[in-house]
Amino acid sequence: MEMIDRYIYAVTQRLSQSQREDISQELRGLITDMLEERMEGLQAAENDVEQVLSELGDPKKLAQQYQGTKKYIIGPELYDPFIMVMKVVLISIVAAMSIIFAIQIIINPVNILDYFIDYIVSFVTTIPMAIGWVTFGFVFLEYFQNVDGKDLNLEKDWSPSDLPQLPDPKRQIKRHEPLTSIVFFIILMAMAVFSSNYFGIWAFNNGELSTVVPFLNEATYNGYMLLILLILSLGVIKEIAKLVNGKWTNRLFLFTMFIDVITVIVVMVMVSGPDFWNPLFMQELVQADMLTEGSDNYQTIENIWESTTLLTLLLLIGGLVWNIIASWVKVRKGKES
Repeated sequence: MEMIDRYIYAVTQRLSQSQREDISQELRGLITDMLEERMEGLQAAENDVEQVLSELGDPKKLAQQYQGTKKYIIGPELYDPFIMVMKVVLISIVAAMSIIFAIQIIINPVNILDYFIDYIVSFVTTIPMAIGWVTFGFVFLEYFQNVDGKDLNLEKDWSPSDLPQLPDPKRQIKRHEPLTSIVFFIILMAMAVFSSNYFGIWAFNNGELSTVVPFLNEATYNGYMLLILLILSLGVIKEIAKLVNGKWTNRLFLFTMFIDVITVIVVMVMVSGPDFWNPLFMQELVQADMLTEGSDNYQTIENIWESTTLLTLLLLIGGLVWNIIASWVKVRKGKES
């Protein structure tokens, strides 16, 4: 019966991946034996199944018995995703740092020793920060996952009617989607910390890089770096939540929307500041012999540059609206099926 499947799912989803198969079979056998003993050869009705499941009790408490303890910083349900995300993050950091190092020595091979020292130092500074943020994200999810009305005695005693529905394929989140996003955010973090000076217009002379005209104000960039890392870290936490849940729910939708709104607000405040963009951008383009002041190209680039903040805000708001609509559609699809 579907109710039995729902009960087994509610128990096993709180256990580690290595336990789920064995305990699922054990629990199904136990429920079958209890029904046979109760019915004495008669066909079991849905009401009989409900009574047996009521005797077994709240799936959450039953899962805790299988776990052997109730105290976890990161519980068995989240441990496997935690290890997987940690591996992805660390591999992404190594890949991003190596790519940046390779680009640096290609552009300026004379300073290879300095770049190599920076390459080693970058691991010392980045890896602990990445481990800390990933761990914080999972601890955050573990805490809020375990706090609900039942724990606070605000709801009635558990009954089979409280069982969650089996996962709906239409609501499923494919694992590669959040993992790809996590890799993307980690690469952006590495670039923000270690290669922001390459974020601009590259000027070449005789096939070699002569200078980079930065988009951002180098004098104030370090002051914004913490905000940029915070925004990207929130993105990682959002993708971790999607990976752990594995399906779209109302709560996940609200959580991701909250993260997106906070991110857009912070970025809007940041890019609207008077000292975020490079105030000498046009002048430096002229000095690099990339533009001639007063020319048609100069006027065109200047108009685009002066609209940078507005264009950025429009893209952010458009992206926010798109994400909210796309997420809501996925939630609604499951409800309508």
